[in-house]
Amino acid sequence: MPQETSPPADEDLAFRRLVRLTSALFLSYLAVAMSLPAIPVYVTRELHYGNAFGGLAVGIAFLSTILTRNYAGNLSDRQSSKICMLRGLVVYILASLICLASAWRGWPPAAGYAVLIAGRLLLGLGESQVIVGTVAWGVALMGPSRSGKVMALVGAGMYGAFAAGGPLGLLLLHDVGFAGLMIACTVVPVIGLAMIRTIPEVRSPGGQRESFWRVLGRIWRPGAAVGLQGVGFAGLGAFISLYFTSRGWPYAGLGLTCFGAGFVFVRFTCGHLPDRIGGTPVAIVSLLIEACGQGLLWIAPSPALALLGALLTGLGCSMVFPAMGSVVVKRVPPHLRGTAVGGFAAFQDLAYGMTGPVVGLVADYRGSYSVVFLIGGCAALLGLWMAIAAHREAMALARE
Repeated sequence: MPQETSPPADEDLAFRRLVRLTSALFLSYLAVAMSLPAIPVYVTRELHYGNAFGGLAVGIAFLSTILTRNYAGNLSDRQSSKICMLRGLVVYILASLICLASAWRGWPPAAGYAVLIAGRLLLGLGESQVIVGTVAWGVALMGPSRSGKVMALVGAGMYGAFAAGGPLGLLLLHDVGFAGLMIACTVVPVIGLAMIRTIPEVRSPGGQRESFWRVLGRIWRPGAAVGLQGVGFAGLGAFISLYFTSRGWPYAGLGLTCFGAGFVFVRFTCGHLPDRIGGTPVAIVSLLIEACGQGLLWIAPSPALALLGALLTGLGCSMVFPAMGSVVVKRVPPHLRGTAVGGFAAFQDLAYGMTGPVVGLVADYRGSYSVVFLIGGCAALLGLWMAIAAHREAMALARE
């Protein structure tokens, strides 16, 4: 089966195109990030439903993303990654317009909520297409030997949008209302479309198709490693502020700041390492650091040590996705790359979607938020085991 083995001849030009691609991703992903904290506020204050309905409106987009990863991967492989991303951005626009329609004053609350849910489901489909299309397109532009750098930049664009979009979304909700926020969420993917329309597409060579489940069989160890990493990531994001508050500690807001600082620092300084030394060694070290950070949070006797644990968790989580993703990209032929990326990302989606409710129930049962980080540390150690198994598997395949 055909497989690219070298980067493009004009690597500088390819990298400039990749930067433009990820910049467009950052702007477009604000449509997801800005709406995320605003949705539960809108549901509870404007539609007058309870917190459970607000949580459902948030979570159903993630469910839609998980269920449509295979569709997005097939679209990228069978047509092109550019088409996949462009369609995803169009879906972002349509989803934001539908959510905007839910704010019409003529709807009864039940109808407005139903329209909102329809828009959120569509947003999840768009996210699948945009992320799978961006990664596959970036790897096609740069070549699989630079896949670690591609995934590091794509991740920086995504998480940068989350960091900027959350506060911006709440600010817009306060200043211009939900309708104004949804108009902004409609505009940003339009800008993204304009930014990428002239970047050339790179079609994968043809080849024999494989079922989604067979592709998952090739990549499940790297996927499991990145999913287990996501448990600590999601648990910290959801519960660290409550953890500090329950212990009467100051600086609760600095927990996420320390995590984010560590995450961004490693992403920008070590993004080249998977391509230089291999994805599995980077993931093994990263998961060990994450486990140490989660363990320190679990036993921390003071806020200073807890903040150090948050910093270590960010340092550890940062490179697991691009490191394991580079392994996945190199393990499949080009005509299956989109399907593989979609399946790989679904492991992380599943971890993010399930961690909050599950560890929240355990924390309620134990009456302590520290157990959240015990679970995260154990998950990171299991992920470490999976990364070691993936490394051994890669070494065995290399010897064949």
